Amino acid sequence: MDNAFPTHVLLQGLLRLGSRLRHERPPGALSPNKMSVLGHLRRRGPSTPGSIAASEHQQPQSLTRSFAELETDGLITRAPSEEDRRVSVLSITEAGRQALAQDLAQREAWLTEAMGPLTETEQQVLLLAGRLMNRLADTPPTTATRKAEDADRR
Repeated sequence: MDNAFPTHVLLQGLLRLGSRLRHERPPGALSPNKMSVLGHLRRRGPSTPGSIAASEHQQPQSLTRSFAELETDGLITRAPSEEDRRVSVLSITEAGRQALAQDLAQREAWLTEAMGPLTETEQQVLLLAGRLMNRLADTPPTTATRKAEDADRR
């Protein structure tokens, strides 16, 4: 792919769609941080608070309240790590899976309806794009991003 790829068009579309989906959040929806934690645990399984924060590009301290509230609400459990008893391992509960599914349902319904007028080919292109965006989201941070994150930690 050459440098002429119009990434600005892709970025604009992602940002606008993200904004539109945020507006489709149901009343009483989970906070973005809580959604992030539950989504991580659903995708990756039991994880330490530090690994969740790193994966979600956040400081562990910024998720501490979310972890505590999710645990209090019975959406996650916390247990000592078998490798290092000083470290906690968080797991999503069945109630957490259900809460995440319910929170996403309204936005998924809107997206399904919005995609209705698209052709089969256009829908398949978006499916492929969604898979590729998930891969991109898992790409390690750039050197510049790591340096900025390290500076923030100091």
